[in-house]
Amino acid sequence: MDEEEDEVTDLKLQLFHNTVREHIIFLLLILMLYFSSYVVVCRFRRRDRDDLYSNDEDEVLIYRISFWLCTFTLAVAEGAAMLLPVSIASNEVLLLYPNSYYVKWLNSSLIQGLWNHVFLFSNLSLFIFLPFVYLFSESTGFVGYKKGILARVYETFTVFMLMAIIVLVLTAVLSAVFGIEKFQFFWFLNLGSVHLPFLYSCVSFLGVILMLICTPYGFVRLFGVVNQVLARPMLMRDVNEEFSAFYMEEASVKRKLAHIELHNVSISEANNGHGRAFNGSRRPLNYLSQPLLQHSLHLYQRKPLTGNMDEHQHQLNERLKELYSERKELDKMRKSSTFQRTFVYPLAMLLLLFCTAVTILLVVQNTLELLIGIKALPLSTRQFTLGISSLSKLGPVGAAMEVCLIFYLGATSVVGFYSMPFMRNVRPKWRKTSLPQLMLNCGFMLVLSSALPLLSRIIGITNFDLLGDFGAIEWLGNFQIVLLYNLVFGTTTALCLVNKFTAPVRRELRARLVENYVLFTNYMSFIN
Repeated sequence: MDEEEDEVTDLKLQLFHNTVREHIIFLLLILMLYFSSYVVVCRFRRRDRDDLYSNDEDEVLIYRISFWLCTFTLAVAEGAAMLLPVSIASNEVLLLYPNSYYVKWLNSSLIQGLWNHVFLFSNLSLFIFLPFVYLFSESTGFVGYKKGILARVYETFTVFMLMAIIVLVLTAVLSAVFGIEKFQFFWFLNLGSVHLPFLYSCVSFLGVILMLICTPYGFVRLFGVVNQVLARPMLMRDVNEEFSAFYMEEASVKRKLAHIELHNVSISEANNGHGRAFNGSRRPLNYLSQPLLQHSLHLYQRKPLTGNMDEHQHQLNERLKELYSERKELDKMRKSSTFQRTFVYPLAMLLLLFCTAVTILLVVQNTLELLIGIKALPLSTRQFTLGISSLSKLGPVGAAMEVCLIFYLGATSVVGFYSMPFMRNVRPKWRKTSLPQLMLNCGFMLVLSSALPLLSRIIGITNFDLLGDFGAIEWLGNFQIVLLYNLVFGTTTALCLVNKFTAPVRRELRARLVENYVLFTNYMSFIN
């Protein structure tokens, strides 16, 4: 009996130590993610007095609380984006070192708890923290109450509860319409078990649809980003000579613009007589004598100006902008190292092409397997155990490739999302982003990051099952939705890439066809 009691005590003690260790690891991960998110948000937030009112202590407190919760939301978004890569890497580590003492802490319970914590904090951030922070920052207090922080808290809590009731009622109605649950009188008793997961599944579905739009466009846009960041190789080009030519043409355009300005000034002097005209430095020009002004005009003028002066000046300004951007690009190529131009740029482009091609092939393979019936749907409710077998046919190499492709999908979705025309006014700017913009961007990042594991599993990037409540999202078990998503994703990605790489050829062919058509029509009119 004593031995059995000792064994039970040892098991309870071991379970207690495992639980404490897991919570310590979760706390360390949250602190690391929060610190990295804090650095990112500090880089973008605006530091003028439009956001931080130093004369009002209440405004300072509200701003700090809002800033902390925005940073926490971004930390949760980073954790959601790293769920699949961390899980895949942990499974391969346990397969490579099954008996190692240093990886005893890495087990299925830890990974399962990580997925559950991210799911919980994602719901809290989306449906509680961000709405409350926005209402809190915009509140002023009820009329008739004493101004202060408590009045703003009361107003925020009241408005938030009214919005929460409206959203929950709509969620209950939608769940009854879609057959998730029959509408009952005590429907609010199933709030945590039915309605909140259903609401999060709706948000995740919107996030996956958003990634369907952004990711194919991000594949194309990422090539442009690499072209902007890295200098292209100089093949059969003399960059110094081209830079000098652009510099001289830019100086010529500036002289023409100065000539037009002096011409306008001379007309103004002639019309106003001895009136006072001002130049860009606000100095009066009537101190110049008329012969001296005519002499300065002749310095720039080679032939008299004719035609529409405003249109000519607009064309020169546009050409000046083009010359400035081209000269800046050539200057970057001049200052870049030979190693960067010769090796880094081709390697980066090859990596992008390789990752994009592998992604398209995996989508095609996943679509065919779904049609044949080999591949199971992403919906998963079974318990997964780490370290049993590798989920990739290539072993650790295939797992590393899957992790790289997941991060690549995340990067392309973010680049494509912020390259959309409707995101032009919301896009964060370096040290110029206001607090409401920070809230909105953190919410967008959380939606995209929460949809990234679903996207990776739907299109067949990995076979790792979605753990926790992520794998219990109802629409993942719909065959028509999953198959249609794969077809649309693969088709749009292929069309975007074909349009990207064949656009110069098509423009040249169109120009040649138009030129030949004009020559043919002129020739026929000449014969007739």
